[in-house]
Amino acid sequence: MNLTRIYGLFLRHFYLITRSFPRILDLIYWPSIQITLWGFISNFFADHSTYYNGAVGVILSCAILYDFLFRTSIGFNMLFLEEIWSRNFTNLFIAPMKISEIIVSLVFTALIRALIGLVPAILLTSPRLFGISLLDLGIPLAFLFLSLYVFGITLGLFVSAGLLRFGPSFENIAWSTMFLLAPFGCIYYPVETLPEIFQSIACALPLVYIFEETRNILVNQSVDYENIIQALYFNAAYLIAAVSVFYYSFDKAREKGTLINIGE
Repeated sequence: MNLTRIYGLFLRHFYLITRSFPRILDLIYWPSIQITLWGFISNFFADHSTYYNGAVGVILSCAILYDFLFRTSIGFNMLFLEEIWSRNFTNLFIAPMKISEIIVSLVFTALIRALIGLVPAILLTSPRLFGISLLDLGIPLAFLFLSLYVFGITLGLFVSAGLLRFGPSFENIAWSTMFLLAPFGCIYYPVETLPEIFQSIACALPLVYIFEETRNILVNQSVDYENIIQALYFNAAYLIAAVSVFYYSFDKAREKGTLINIGE
């Protein structure tokens, strides 16, 4: 891989984001509104529920983590869609860039997009406003964010593979993927809440272990690294599968000649 080419594509999207006030506002606006809304809901449940009495920030912390996952996944997809909407898709693959270089540059740019929305959200959860801090999770927070980031990129790769294979008609899936997985991710409730048939599906997703561990740390004040390791194992497996599917979809699109028509 050529670092210069990776950096060049990264800069293209970085300038596209940072030089546009509406884009930055969009990245900050929705996370801030969501965290503020869930913050007041969290305070309400804390006052009226014994389960949340010892951990006021359970719902709010899970909301921030889920939003980070959502922004990472959508951010990766948006960068890919930007190339299609700007009719630069064909030029991207005519350029002497490897698929791996494109993936790496989009991965780092998606992180920048996610962080732009994450930082204000964390600041909103200051002890003065809602009485909690996401940083109370301690060192395990880094592993939780890492797992969510990897899974977000994985989902982005799957959706981008669909865009390569089926074209812009697959665009709606980019927006609905996270909403489809949210009920099985057990973001705001324990996995035992689901019917047994859905629990088996949920346990095959890294999200369950991430959010179960988040609640475990905040409610029980203890860390179960088995959940974190299990999430990382699942993430590694899904990431390898996503990269393979992406390469497969690219080869099929190139064989059928549909690659050049995607951006038209």
